[in-house]
Amino acid sequence: MRRRLRAGGRASCHGSTGKGRGGGGTPKVAIVGAPNVGKSVVFNQLTGKYVTVSNYPGTTVEIATGKGQVQGGDVSVFDTPGMYSMFPITDDERAARAILLEMAPDVVVHVVDAKNLELRLPLTLQLLDAGFRVVLDLNMSDEAERAGVRIDVSRLERELGIGVVETVATSGEGIGSLRAVVAKALADSEVGDGLVVRFDTEVEAALSAIVERLRGEHPLSPRMLGLLLLQGDAEIWERVRSGGGDYDGVLQVVRGAEQRFNHSLSYDVAMRYQKAATALTERTVQAEPVTRLGFGERLSRILIRPLTGIPILLLILYVGLYQFVGVFGAQTLVDFLEGTVFRGFVNPAVEGVVLSHVPSEPIQQLLVGEYGVVTLGVTYAVALILPIVATFFLAFSILEDSGYLPRLAMLIDRVFKAIGLNGRAVIPMVLGFGCATMATLVTKTLETKREKMISTMLLALAIPCSAQLGVIFAMLSVTPSYLLIWGGSVLSVFMLIGFLASRLMPGERPYFYMEMPPLRLPKLSNVLVKTYSRVQWYFLEVFPLFVLASVMIWVGQLTGIFDVIVKGLEAPTMAIGLPSEVAVAFLFGFFRRDYGASGLYHLSEGGALAGSSLVVAAVTLTLFMPCVAQFSVMAKQRGLKTAVAMALFIFPFAFAIGFLLNSVLTVVGV
Repeated sequence: MRRRLRAGGRASCHGSTGKGRGGGGTPKVAIVGAPNVGKSVVFNQLTGKYVTVSNYPGTTVEIATGKGQVQGGDVSVFDTPGMYSMFPITDDERAARAILLEMAPDVVVHVVDAKNLELRLPLTLQLLDAGFRVVLDLNMSDEAERAGVRIDVSRLERELGIGVVETVATSGEGIGSLRAVVAKALADSEVGDGLVVRFDTEVEAALSAIVERLRGEHPLSPRMLGLLLLQGDAEIWERVRSGGGDYDGVLQVVRGAEQRFNHSLSYDVAMRYQKAATALTERTVQAEPVTRLGFGERLSRILIRPLTGIPILLLILYVGLYQFVGVFGAQTLVDFLEGTVFRGFVNPAVEGVVLSHVPSEPIQQLLVGEYGVVTLGVTYAVALILPIVATFFLAFSILEDSGYLPRLAMLIDRVFKAIGLNGRAVIPMVLGFGCATMATLVTKTLETKREKMISTMLLALAIPCSAQLGVIFAMLSVTPSYLLIWGGSVLSVFMLIGFLASRLMPGERPYFYMEMPPLRLPKLSNVLVKTYSRVQWYFLEVFPLFVLASVMIWVGQLTGIFDVIVKGLEAPTMAIGLPSEVAVAFLFGFFRRDYGASGLYHLSEGGALAGSSLVVAAVTLTLFMPCVAQFSVMAKQRGLKTAVAMALFIFPFAFAIGFLLNSVLTVVGV
């Protein structure tokens, strides 16, 4: 390795690109780093409450942007998807790199877990080689200190030629220093010296030849462009093709180099960066030998071993999902809000005002009728669903902050491999039990398009949301065998469809790697902030859909369309051994899953559903169409054609399973 002077701005083939610092306007700061290193917490610390989340143009990747203050000046800060390398493997890494290239940040803050500096420094070196102005944030420095890791920050700064800061983002420690270092990087016209990783003679010769033939302005340094071209990066080839210069000459150099290489260049590049990082950490990091495992590490190993991890998982599901969400949220809080607050005070008051001041009967029905905006939409959204969703989000935030979810992912990775997913898919699947709409959004964190498609299908088909789950539990728990049949049927469908999809759907097989954060006691303020932000999302994104569902039902009844659809559903409903009245519940299930479950509950209370028919109805409804909110998110994430294709498969499949289950239960005499 050698040093080189890094001139100000972003490197291009012939000077600065003119983007970023040179382009004027508010300076831009990008937050990059691997998942689970506290990247989003650093982002929140820098931006506070002034944050917006939107899709990055032309993609389904969401990017959080916000305004921050750095040494008295405004900066625009944006978060990026998790990335490990500038040489992307996953969809998230490709998206993160594309965002960096298009947004042209003035400063890139690379957030790393201070305990695992050696593993994360290759990306720091790559960012420097790419021509970015970099600040290195050694986050979780308190945990590194407890683990016996001591980092010589001053020497690391000198070796890298950039600002290096230690932070504990969860408590805000070091954030002031981070702001100061970012401000200095923005003000400096020269970033300073940086380390350059040297490759073997053939690669260096090819890089030099490529650099000589590149022309025009590019968002990356010529050397990094050359490395990416030699590795066959299609996106970079397209950029170079449209960027001017001797494209044919570059192509000839790359093809000639490929013929001479007798090894994997991608592997060689990755290993050279890792060796450089290892050499750097040997000079700047001291790690005390661990003589015995601490309590956290012992507990971590217990959680990922099937023999001990599965019983703990079942205990967490019982306490967190059943007792806290199912009993406290879906029963205690719902009974109070629905029975005491809404039925006792809110709805009678609103009905009195509407009936006395609104003369039109259709408008009265729209507002306070059986399926009115207030009496059905708002009541369900606030009194029935909000307590369940809020308690679930609270429990989920606690598990998330404790560091348990990555260990759960590792525990079930082998099982999920059989259905075409990896352990990371457990996060949207678990979240689906709270709200399948939000869980569908979270599928974007999975690595490949294939995994995103499979997980979206399984969420739409076989994962009941907490509201629907609570009603089904209330219906079937009186007879435990019914609950067992329902759970076994839905789980079997989940595994069967996942298995078939993994065999029939083209694409890359799932692989699994995940940063393993330490187990920690969740901080109450962070848990509450996360829960609040998710509840806020619920009100902004999902609550309006309850109102929309009430309006759609009202229009459907007023025009007669509702009756026509119900009539069409009666034939398949009766074909699976259910009374025709259940067709209404199925239709309601499309507007909101819990509407349909509540319809079944009322039918069971009235005696229209009992025994095997109750189980068949519950299974069919669980597998039935995703609700309108989830369907809209599916269309947004996967495309309208894909969402419609999934719905066209799910609709007949649910009734086919209902018919099969009814036949089996009839034969065995249940």
